[in-house]
Amino acid sequence: MKLDYHVVKSAVNWYFGRYVDRARRPTFFDIKRDYPALDEVTQAYPVIRREFDRLLAHWSDLPQYHEVDSGERKISSTTPKRWNVFMLEIMGHKPAANVAWCPETCRVLARVPNMIQAFFSILEPGKSVPEHEGPYLGYLRYHLGLRVPAHNPPKLVVNRQDYVWKEGEAVLFDDSWPHSVVNSSAEMRAVLIVDVRRPLPTVPDLLNRFMLDVVARHTYGRSVARKAEAFAAAQGAAPSDLAARPSATR
Repeated sequence: MKLDYHVVKSAVNWYFGRYVDRARRPTFFDIKRDYPALDEVTQAYPVIRREFDRLLAHWSDLPQYHEVDSGERKISSTTPKRWNVFMLEIMGHKPAANVAWCPETCRVLARVPNMIQAFFSILEPGKSVPEHEGPYLGYLRYHLGLRVPAHNPPKLVVNRQDYVWKEGEAVLFDDSWPHSVVNSSAEMRAVLIVDVRRPLPTVPDLLNRFMLDVVARHTYGRSVARKAEAFAAAQGAAPSDLAARPSATR
């Protein structure tokens, strides 16, 4: 008999809900107070931004979110324009070619305890994301603004509360609340997303670790990492290759 993943997930969410006061749990969190290690990521914005800009300058194509994670198709492909991603780490899997493009960013991320995944999220001009809920109560989501339109910037709406991204500023929120992106801007919006384990008492935390580090790592994490690696291989040149090439002369 095949075990229904959704039944298990719903049962685990119900159990976690007993410890987080599910009906009244916070929407947004204070990064410095609740997850100070993420504030170090915010402080590293200049180096992260440099590596992100270099990546965009040399990659001709980035995968759409649903191309590396088919479960995101309903929110990635149902509105016009593209939602592209660049995976840096997923459930302990680190796509080597991607890490090579962003070594300093990955060194910063390595100092974040209880990290689940990290990736660049890029919305094309005017790309909105329909309302949806994160599937699992066991994590919190961090955004660091990298490129945000100065005029008419897009906004994140979580649990009917608005947040407008700013370059170099960060937000930590509960991804399991209904949330969406409203975007009518004429420029790209890019953020670094980092998911971290939700702080829980000892027993539910042990269950959360098992679900993420064992179950999800060897199913979801492995699948996404392999797809990210395949896209990187299709791009060809690595950063070291570019450095070794002679500059063009006229």
